[in-house]
Amino acid sequence: MNISNLLSRHARKYPHNIAVISMEHETTYQALDEEANRLGNVLLEAHISKGDKVAIFMPNVREFAALYFAIQRVGAIVVPVNAKFVTSELEYVLSHSDAKALFVHELLMEQAKKVQFTGLKVKTGKEMADWQSYGELVEKANNDAVRCNLVEDDDSTLLYTSGTTGNPKGVLLTNRNVLTVSHMIAIEMEVKPESRLLIMMPLTHSAPLNLFFVTAILVGATAVFTPTFTPNLFIDTIEKYRTTHFFGAPVAYLLTASNEKMKTADLSSMKYWVYGGAPLSKQEVAYIQKQFQTDRLVCVYGLTEAGPSGTILHAEEHLEKPGSIGRRAPFGTEIRIINEDNEDLAPGEIGEIILYGEGNMKEYYKNPEETSKVFIDGWIRSGDLAFMDEDGYYYIVDRKKDVIISGGVNIYPKEIEDIVLLHPAIIETAVIGIPHPEWGETVKVIYAANTELPEQEVRTFLQDKLAAYKIPKIYEQVESLPRNASGKILKQHLREEQAHASVGE
Repeated sequence: MNISNLLSRHARKYPHNIAVISMEHETTYQALDEEANRLGNVLLEAHISKGDKVAIFMPNVREFAALYFAIQRVGAIVVPVNAKFVTSELEYVLSHSDAKALFVHELLMEQAKKVQFTGLKVKTGKEMADWQSYGELVEKANNDAVRCNLVEDDDSTLLYTSGTTGNPKGVLLTNRNVLTVSHMIAIEMEVKPESRLLIMMPLTHSAPLNLFFVTAILVGATAVFTPTFTPNLFIDTIEKYRTTHFFGAPVAYLLTASNEKMKTADLSSMKYWVYGGAPLSKQEVAYIQKQFQTDRLVCVYGLTEAGPSGTILHAEEHLEKPGSIGRRAPFGTEIRIINEDNEDLAPGEIGEIILYGEGNMKEYYKNPEETSKVFIDGWIRSGDLAFMDEDGYYYIVDRKKDVIISGGVNIYPKEIEDIVLLHPAIIETAVIGIPHPEWGETVKVIYAANTELPEQEVRTFLQDKLAAYKIPKIYEQVESLPRNASGKILKQHLREEQAHASVGE
């Protein structure tokens, strides 16, 4: 089995069923398969073949879907590039991936037109200078079926991680990796041919791409694309297309929950509300369930390097175990928590999560050193510190690289950040360790608020909520925190600013 043949199969089985809805345009399985064949012939004429890399720099649009299958149909490897990347970041991915072709949506041409790239360049809309027109190429190409001969262990996708600690790493996934996690979601979330999966999070990220788009095509369902996310668009799209499944970050749910439209919204078609990227508190769960009028809220935890896969917290478990990422790994995945000696830990002990399954990546592309570091006998190191409670539920404590060691004691920034964010004026925060001549490191909190917020007020707020050694010693208010294109706070950037600071407390 290979990914591209999923589309071919359903073009025969469900030719008139809708595969993709994008920009209010409905594309059948037969039409999407035909477009993939035409694009495949375009790629073959450009001498792109097995193992070559083809970059897609687009938001969630129909063209992305057709290209995704066409690229793999000729045996090449898909390189999705984050639509928020600036020119230099795009150039890095093109160079590092050894891409031979670049397909760009005209909405992103401002970033793409200055790129230094000598391969095939194609854009939607009209041709421009050395950029060929996507529409014209597809129209002129022949419609001969392109037979895909890939097997499960052949390479499929090269996804670039968010790069919070430097340049992003390329995660190379095989057909087996992607098919494993798409089968997992189909089973765990009951995805069927009549399902309609709403995909508003970027297809350049592993969860929207592998868990929801590929799963839709796997079972012959419909993928409903939007090129961006806003609460109004979220509500309107669900109502208009009667979608059944959605995956988003917690912030997507929280922003929508407070939207005025929620008072009259008809969201009754939805069967699964899935979130990931961060846990929700008991209060947040209750709030979202009330506003969305649902008891079908599901948490998933996972790594791009694992497909993604990791754990699952089902709807009925939320009220008893809020903040947990679940009690078990989903279909096809195993989980353990280990110490520095790679030994399994007892409940209550903090260690690193490691994951095993056929969703685990092949390698970090062109980075054998990091690849060897992340694998332990086939298991993937997550870099996440966690513990398991007496009932077997897992709780994330922090990222391993973010732990602050002060006076030999481990301090977990996430715990402090969660408390700081309870202050009604604070919008976002980051807690980091900075060098200290006696203690090794000391704790600094950096925060953005909707008003001037003196250090003493924050310190007083934390006083009875944290142990004394966890309360930050240094405070800094900023307008906003630096983030990468995926929206993650760049703690490494904050640390580098403090690297040479001398603290005398």
